[in-house]
Amino acid sequence: MEEVSGNVLAWLFVGGALAVGFAVSVLLAMMFRRVVPTNEVHIIQSRKRTTSYGKDYKGNTYYQWPSWVPLLGITKVVLPVSNFDVDLHAYEAYDKGRLPFVVDVKAFFRIAHSDVAAQRVASFAELHQQLQAVVQGAVRTILASSDIEEIMQGRSKFGVEFTKEVAEQLSNWGVETVKNIELMDIRDSKDSPVIQNIMAKKKSHIEMESRQEVARNKRQAEITEIEARRDVESQKQEAAQAVGMRTVQAEQQVELARESKLQVVKEQQRTTKEKEMAVLKVDSVKKAEIEKEVQVVKASQDKETLILVADGHLAAKKKEAEGIAAEGEAKASAEKAMQLAPVEAQIVLAKEIGGNKSYQEYLVTIRQVEAAEKVGVEQAAALEHADVRVISNAGTPAEGVTKVMDLFSPAGGAKIVGMMETLSAAAAKTKKVLDPDKKPQ
Repeated sequence: MEEVSGNVLAWLFVGGALAVGFAVSVLLAMMFRRVVPTNEVHIIQSRKRTTSYGKDYKGNTYYQWPSWVPLLGITKVVLPVSNFDVDLHAYEAYDKGRLPFVVDVKAFFRIAHSDVAAQRVASFAELHQQLQAVVQGAVRTILASSDIEEIMQGRSKFGVEFTKEVAEQLSNWGVETVKNIELMDIRDSKDSPVIQNIMAKKKSHIEMESRQEVARNKRQAEITEIEARRDVESQKQEAAQAVGMRTVQAEQQVELARESKLQVVKEQQRTTKEKEMAVLKVDSVKKAEIEKEVQVVKASQDKETLILVADGHLAAKKKEAEGIAAEGEAKASAEKAMQLAPVEAQIVLAKEIGGNKSYQEYLVTIRQVEAAEKVGVEQAAALEHADVRVISNAGTPAEGVTKVMDLFSPAGGAKIVGMMETLSAAAAKTKKVLDPDKKPQ
């Protein structure tokens, strides 16, 4: 039991020690943790390397362990990342001729490479002092190569030269200029009136130029007054001449205006007459167009009337023709029916006769008798008026008459014609033999 209690106490002791150690670690971390402001850069030099911390660098927080802490100890250099200025106030300088004077110079810089700057200086104050010395050297060198009057007249030029002179040196400190170094003022030192004398000379020169300018101005004023009076007289003469010319021109203008007015009146009269003629022409044309339209309308009406009348007659004729056609068709249908009635009867009769041979023979005999009767009647009529003498060589008178009747048959007629042609040919031959010299008729 005592052994268990001893173990518990040991564990409690270890746990308490660990807790105290952890709390001390946290407290130390809170005490030595640093956050870099936005306008600064902290260059940290540890045992192995140099690191810059800030807004635009690797980070902006670090632990500032004291330099005496083994392995973790560091040193730091704080530099601004914002612009800073270096002033030279009442700095004594000399010109090319060793004339003393005092100048005020102002320069603006910023740290371009913080690691380089940290290697050159231990603090910003030291950097500021060194930059001020660099500017002093550049100002002394540039001003000593020029005359004081030239320096007074070309401040901007010397500012550019100051800037060029320090540019190479500033790169060794990791610094660069923000703008050109400015030569703000130049004046006499305590024991030297050089600039004052220059100003007096300038002032007297200006006064001399001023008095010369005043004299020139007065002379020019007198000359101007003389020329002005002469110009006035000349202008009076020119004005009188101009008045005369203007009077003549006015009279001419009056005459021209009068003539122009008459011409305008005549032109207006002519225009009025032309407009009247144009109105009459328009009236005549309108009347002609109206009459033409009336004639056209009347002709169109007459044409339409004739067309309507013709259409009426045509329609009447068509109706009449249709009536006649209908009547003719009715009559034709009736006549056709009347004509077809006996034909149909005969067709029916023919159908009946076609099947009855005895009746057919009877009808043929009847038709032969009727024909013989008609032939006999016609022969008797012909013989009654004919002067024919019949000499019959037949056995009986009846046979002779029968032979005479053959003359009136087609075969008898052909025989008579042949006999007449034969007789005519024989008579012609006989006549030719009797009278050979006579040409035939």
